[in-house]
Amino acid sequence: MKVKKQIPQSKLSYPQRIQQVFSTELKVKKVKEIEMGLIRVSELSRSLGVSQTSIYRWIRKYSLTYEKRTQVIVESKSETKKIKYLEEQLREAHRMLGEKQIQLEFTEKMLELASKELGVDLKKKYITKR
Repeated sequence: MKVKKQIPQSKLSYPQRIQQVFSTELKVKKVKEIEMGLIRVSELSRSLGVSQTSIYRWIRKYSLTYEKRTQVIVESKSETKKIKYLEEQLREAHRMLGEKQIQLEFTEKMLELASKELGVDLKKKYITKR
């Protein structure tokens, strides 16, 4: 139900504005029509003579399916599998890196002990000149 409310002549601005007040029932009905795809927001805006912003406010207020601050992440199964595979590869690389680090520390310690035992610097590199 559409009700037009006349504003006193003294408060009118150029051009004359008429404030429209729509009933809650009408708003709910129109929001349902939008949700079912029977009418678009732009069409409803033109037919009722209101802004699209107002209609989007109705949707936020009266829609049953509209949820505030909901994000939907669409991801295919292949992307999920790929991510899991890459995470597993990363874990394996970290494990191997840890093993190599332990081997390197062990080798350096063995060289240090052998150098002390033999009295020779085994780490020293000899470069020959030609």
